[in-house]
This record gives sequence, C-alpha cells and structure tokens, in this order.
Amino acid sequence: MNLEDATVKIGEKIKHAPDLKARVLFDFNDDGVIFVDSTQSPPEIKNEEDESDVTLVCSLETFEGFLNGTKDPNIAFMMGQLKVKGNMGLALKLNSVLED
Repeated sequence: MNLEDATVKIGEKIKHAPDLKARVLFDFNDDGVIFVDSTQSPPEIKNEEDESDVTLVCSLETFEGFLNGTKDPNIAFMMGQLKVKGNMGLALKLNSVLED
C-alpha cells in the first residue's frame, strides 16, 4: 500500500462515519501524512500536515493491517507500533471507523 492508496481508503471509511466530527492526522513518517478534517461537509482530506485533535503515528504497513483487519490497533499501540498524540478517546473511536 502506498500513500495514495491509503488516502483513498481513508476517504471511503470517513464517508461512513458522519458523526466523527474531528481533525485527524495520520503520520507515516518518511512515507508522508494524511490529514482528515471531518468537522466540515464534505470532509477535507489532504496529504499535508495541519492542526489536528489527534495524531496517529505508524508505518504504512501497520496501517494497511488496520484497514484490512489483520492487525489490531489496540495491540499495535501496546507493542509500540502505533503512537497516539492528542485525544485518546478520539483515537479509540477511530478504531471502529478504520476496521472493515
């Protein structure tokens, strides 16, 4: 999975979570970032950093596992494969949005 594929997948997932109403930054280190602002309609999705309520930091490989259901975000967090900066409650809410 590359950044473009991940951006498309996130866009699809966010469409099915109209009550999220948050600004989220997915940071894939050297592979880039995806910023989602679902406080507006339609949600803004871009590959640039912006002010967020929560930032999730992981590899694109780990993120792909979240999207396809082969990796549990909670276990990835406990193992240090996922770092969360900001609103932890929002991060937990994202867990259900990202899963298939």
